[in-house]
Amino acid sequence: MNYWPLIGIAVVVVGFALKRNPVLVVIAAGVASALGAGMSIGDLLVLLGDAFVSNRALLLFVLTLPVIGLLERYGLRDHAQAWIGRFHKLSLTRLLVSYLAGRQVLSMLGMIDLAGHAQTVRPLVAPMSEAAAERGTPLDDAAREEVRALAAATDNVGRFFGEDVFLAFGAVLLIQGFYARNGIELEPLHIALWALPTAICAFVLQALRIAWTQRSLARRYPNATPTGKGDLA
Repeated sequence: MNYWPLIGIAVVVVGFALKRNPVLVVIAAGVASALGAGMSIGDLLVLLGDAFVSNRALLLFVLTLPVIGLLERYGLRDHAQAWIGRFHKLSLTRLLVSYLAGRQVLSMLGMIDLAGHAQTVRPLVAPMSEAAAERGTPLDDAAREEVRALAAATDNVGRFFGEDVFLAFGAVLLIQGFYARNGIELEPLHIALWALPTAICAFVLQALRIAWTQRSLARRYPNATPTGKGDLA
């Protein structure tokens, strides 16, 4: 048995340990494994070209990064914070629970990439959450990081537990294929329906976590959140 193709694993470990560019490390690992397997340079270039062409659509998300960066340069985050600041009754809990519900429902319908950390959390949801949590008294850096992390976690929960309810999601088909290989026939619809209770439980737990975080911030910064009725829930 030829173990030389496994040299790519060593290249990845060494490259990441030395904190090199991840893209270069992965490409170097692929080249090393291909040469270890006895593949010629010409065949290797053909393989890389075919892989790039067949998966070029996956690179479209890269186009969103410069667009978002340009919008942030011209004050998108500041405008989002100022806009949320006008809604004096909009609390952190109400904002993030609403986003969680929308994110989860859209993921259940297959619109997974309509939102995300790069598209919505960093430029919009995180600054809006800071503005909703901050009323009158500025939050310190630790509290801001906590609010940002909560916004990112809310997006994760909404997507992760919502996408399993979508019939055509890869994980649902993977589960169906696994059971089929073991003699158990399941319909994708049944798998998706059984994922629904888990999604509901995840929604409730994350909503409680958001409410608890806001109450914790209100205790630490008593002037940062309105004391009007219903503002903490």
